[in-house]
Amino acid sequence: MTLKVCSVMAFVVMATCIKAGGIGVPPGQIVFFRSAFAILPILIWLAVHHELGGVLRTRRFGLHLVRGIVGMASMGFNFYGITLLPLPDAIAIGYAKPLIAVILAVVFLSERVRIHRWTAVVAGLTGVMIICWPRLTLFDEGGLGKMEAIGVVFVLASASSAAVTIMLVRRLIATERTPTVVLYLSIIAMIGGLATMPFGWAALDARDVALLVAAGLFGGVGQMLLTQSYRFADVSTVAPFEYASILFAVAIGYGIFGTVPQPTMLVGTGIVVSAGIYLIFRERKLNAARLEARRAIGPSG
Repeated sequence: MTLKVCSVMAFVVMATCIKAGGIGVPPGQIVFFRSAFAILPILIWLAVHHELGGVLRTRRFGLHLVRGIVGMASMGFNFYGITLLPLPDAIAIGYAKPLIAVILAVVFLSERVRIHRWTAVVAGLTGVMIICWPRLTLFDEGGLGKMEAIGVVFVLASASSAAVTIMLVRRLIATERTPTVVLYLSIIAMIGGLATMPFGWAALDARDVALLVAAGLFGGVGQMLLTQSYRFADVSTVAPFEYASILFAVAIGYGIFGTVPQPTMLVGTGIVVSAGIYLIFRERKLNAARLEARRAIGPSG
């Protein structure tokens, strides 16, 4: 649990660095820094755990490439949204990812979803809309209101594309090592981010460079801590601690950026978190039932 909470803290610090140093910086440039400097802690971690050997060996490069491109798009959408929205709002809206993943699993993977999970998905998306609505109603206004509405759209786009990566990762981990999946994402996103340079990168001062480099380092550390946390506990046990990120985001948002959470944000977040935790434990119960059914059938069928 400690590893998961530390990974959540690392990702919130990453988002804080991006918000502080990424304003006015093209998303592709932020993606490059985030991905390039994430590779260093990932390689160090793999070397310490003697997992570097053959880490890039794969027979599914095409799927890695697709996952990397979609993941890069998700990063770019999210980073741009973070620069436009209060930090807690951006993180809370991102909680829509597992809800959207359930819908996509039904549409593209033909997964069977019963009424309990559908109810949780609808409730969670309602919570997301409660968070978003004050921003979206300002879409026709000028200035900050309009930019915050655009931020909402981009964070929702990030959550949707991240949900697609969940399905792609499900297919990859069936045959690929976790370090291989993690490293290919960073490498592909780094190259993709670098490819946006001809379209115009911002001139950065030393402060902004330091913040974006820190974002990459914390992102890499967070990814490795997250991966390691699943070595010691199953997903359904560890995953609920993801929602601790909103506590860190509210504290950092108020302490650093002077952001006071709106009542609609707090209410909507409570609904989304409740729905997300319900989905996690519902999935745990279903997996236990499937395992019990296999045991009852026995090896002979």
